Amino acid sequence: MRTRGNPWLRLGVDSLWLGVEAQRVMTLRMMKLAAGGPAAAAEAQLMVTEKMRAAAETQAQVVTSVMTGKGHLAPSRAVASYRRKVRANGRRLSKG
Repeated sequence: MRTRGNPWLRLGVDSLWLGVEAQRVMTLRMMKLAAGGPAAAAEAQLMVTEKMRAAAETQAQVVTSVMTGKGHLAPSRAVASYRRKVRANGRRLSKG
């Protein structure tokens, strides 16, 4: 699908992929949590701190976009930021 010339379509496709990737990460996390033990406790704590950090970073990014007159880029930047974080979690959780 060609989305390069249409920013709204690109945002939609990127949002769709964010949902797919997030579902994969949730599955991998639930498997790790279900296994229990110290690794599960560490993952639960990491999950909460990562979400708080990602939300703060994205909020700052949106505010910066708006204040610099580039508010129209905020949604795509936010989705791209979350996708990077979700993909990194997927890679980390797939390893072990």
